[in-house]
Amino acid sequence: MHDTDGTQSRRFGLPTATALVMGNIIGGGIFLLPASVAPFGTVSLLAFGVLTIGAIALALVFGRLTERFPRTGGPYVYAREAFGDFAGFLSAWSYWTMTWVSNAALAVAGVGYVHVLTGGSGSMASDLTVALLLLWLPALANLAGTRWVGAVQMVSTVLKFIPLLFVAIVGLFFFDPSNLGSFTEGGSSWSGSLTASAAILLYSYVGVESAAMSAGEVRDPERNVGRASVLGTIGAAVVYLLGTLSVFGTVAHDKLVKSSAPFSDAVDAMFGGEWGGTLIAFAAVVSIVGALNGWTLMSAQAPYAAAQDGLFPAAFAKKRRGVPTAGVLAAAVLATVLTVINYTSGVAGVFEILVLITTFSATVPYLLATAAQVYFLLRGRRDKVQPARLTRDLVLALGGFGFSFWLVAGAGYAAVYQGVLFLFAGVIVYVWMAARRPADATASAEAGESAEAAEAVEAAEPAEKERVA
Repeated sequence: MHDTDGTQSRRFGLPTATALVMGNIIGGGIFLLPASVAPFGTVSLLAFGVLTIGAIALALVFGRLTERFPRTGGPYVYAREAFGDFAGFLSAWSYWTMTWVSNAALAVAGVGYVHVLTGGSGSMASDLTVALLLLWLPALANLAGTRWVGAVQMVSTVLKFIPLLFVAIVGLFFFDPSNLGSFTEGGSSWSGSLTASAAILLYSYVGVESAAMSAGEVRDPERNVGRASVLGTIGAAVVYLLGTLSVFGTVAHDKLVKSSAPFSDAVDAMFGGEWGGTLIAFAAVVSIVGALNGWTLMSAQAPYAAAQDGLFPAAFAKKRRGVPTAGVLAAAVLATVLTVINYTSGVAGVFEILVLITTFSATVPYLLATAAQVYFLLRGRRDKVQPARLTRDLVLALGGFGFSFWLVAGAGYAAVYQGVLFLFAGVIVYVWMAARRPADATASAEAGESAEAAEAVEAAEPAEKERVA
């Protein structure tokens, strides 16, 4: 059973789908990025450019794959269609894990920006309350239906995009080259600095798959998913690149490397006074709320698609007002548990380990999806792909796979180790669900595979038919 939502029920047009991509890419991390990469020098801007090319290639691949399979689930659907149930499950499990763990991390990060707005720090109980509000308000918007999800995403994307773009563009008029520092810092080679800064920036574009993941809710997904993925990625790249360049040029390098609020420092340097912190803190809170709104929807889409195929519990396959409610609630509850643990357990390092898991988990669906596109092209399943576009699509797929592989390498040994352990923990869930699948569903799947094999034989050349026989 697959997503059968009709065109009339698809509520995301191109602007909303683009806002979903851009809003999920630009979370709270952008507000610290310039200070994070400043120690490596301005070579980090080159790293951003290289990563942007890779992210756009990945966005184009998701657009091509959605032309083949225009339904909810994105990377899960592609992996399952190419490599079977187990690969599909690993993609869905990995993606689902990443979403609710990262939601908890976003909520905790948002508390710090709320402190800036309120003018002071609060008690543990008040901090926990704020973090839970940041989690559950977007969850309630999701439970209200996709129209509310789209509305919140549009408003939050505009509200955070305007101040960030303001700093990015106006900062160029206050640009002072003497603030930049060296091309490379610390005596490192340019290639070493490029790699080191890229490792920090690699996850800046996680979220590029958001439109593909919600393809079942996008109008005319064969056209709009690819467009939204590319436009959202380019929009995020403009904010990233121009914003980082402006901060580099307005804040002295020795101050920037120690800054805990680089965009606020940039506003204060441009206009004087201390109001920059309040402006940027407001943009950060809005950005985090928007990201939580979008990622809450993503946390429900992967298990929804997998549940339709019997690979997740059936409750995840039920929708209300276009939103899989069980997925939204499950993600919100699990993120709540992690947030409570963060504030009350007193056990150092637990939350950091979970965040490491997300850095690896985000890459598994990308690798499987891009590998699926390479498989479809090489295997000859070129339906809906013009022959003249075949070479270009293969280059894009290989580029997307290379970018995804770079993401895995950039995650670091600790992230890969923790992530693989958690990924393999899902195997027992797959075994449980596979064992409980109805016999008729298993027979249907086997029949489908047999039919596909028969079609392949029928399409083969006569000599090939004899060899297969």
